[in-house]
Amino acid sequence: MRTYRELFRTPEFSPLLVASACQVAGQTVGGLALGTLVYGTTGSPLLSSLAMFGPALAQVVGAATLLSAADRLPPRAALTGLALLPALGTAVQAVSGLPLWASFAVLTVLGVLASLGGGVRYGLLNELLAREGYLLGRSVFGMASGVLQTGGFAVGGALVATLSPRGTLLVAAALYAAGAAVTQRGLAARPPRATGRPSLARTRRANALLWTDRPRRSVYLALWLPNGLIVGCESLYVPYAPRQAGLLFACGALGMLIGDTLVGRWVPRHRAGRLAVPLCLLLAGPYLVFAVRPPTALAVAAVLLATLGYASGLLLQDRLMALTPDELGGHALGLHSSGMLTCQGVGAALAGALAEGLPPGRAMAALAVASMGVTVVLAPGLRAEPASRAPHRTGAARDV
Repeated sequence: MRTYRELFRTPEFSPLLVASACQVAGQTVGGLALGTLVYGTTGSPLLSSLAMFGPALAQVVGAATLLSAADRLPPRAALTGLALLPALGTAVQAVSGLPLWASFAVLTVLGVLASLGGGVRYGLLNELLAREGYLLGRSVFGMASGVLQTGGFAVGGALVATLSPRGTLLVAAALYAAGAAVTQRGLAARPPRATGRPSLARTRRANALLWTDRPRRSVYLALWLPNGLIVGCESLYVPYAPRQAGLLFACGALGMLIGDTLVGRWVPRHRAGRLAVPLCLLLAGPYLVFAVRPPTALAVAAVLLATLGYASGLLLQDRLMALTPDELGGHALGLHSSGMLTCQGVGAALAGALAEGLPPGRAMAALAVASMGVTVVLAPGLRAEPASRAPHRTGAARDV
């Protein structure tokens, strides 16, 4: 599968894409609104960063306890529920007078439950598409995310100015609810991909199986750490330039869109693996200019160039799926999604803490240096070949 026409002819691909788009739009608009609300109330870069990205920290709890459900729940019912819960939680956060601790408590609960979302969604995508079609399909999801974030941050900024942050949170809740409706009406009911009941023990055993394979572990770390540190840079856009934050976010999303389009559609598969490490380095390098507080035009160009590097995630996910048995596909992708979002939350928290003592631009440059260093350390492991395919047999994986 190498053309978009073939991709969109695949049954259920379009409804799954639209439902995912509603969720991305809700996250984008709601995250900007909540970050603005918290920063306006507290004046704290740390709390503002945590409001926008901190819920991802809670995903590590879900990854350690809930992920066995990713392949053991009916996908349509699971995705519908996982869209309705954020709709309710975001509406609660819009209530006037809600204490700050209560708002963060809601974010934490939603973060734990959201750990299932990536596993169920991308496990279903992997099921709908042939193995050779996953990279193209996942790139389209990334492109849609880039478009929605580009427009979402711009529209979100306008909504915050027009409706207030609380009104914008209600718009985000409506977007989540729309995604639930599309999921329920557009996807067919299908059984779980794996047998048995979800359990804490199954989650732990599958996590251990996925993590102990060295090539797979290198891929996971490359998916999580460079990305998470750069999201820390992005979490400082509001304190770095409050009036231009929406523009920086939008340009970053545009860069991600361009990178995913180029890699997903035009890069030959036999060359794709060689680009993962250079793209990870590109993701960080341009942020070094923020140390000298560049003019707005140069800052925008740096963000646009850097975010092309997010396409490294497509190539690394493709390698991850080549190293993973089909029965653990949803679990493996859920572990990737939860680990990535957790590291993004850690990166945002680290960025906020650094910005309490350093100018935001210098904190961003320090995180970029750390991201490049991590990529250099991980590069040899990404070139290693799998030691054995024996643990990937269907029977062994189904027993997890």
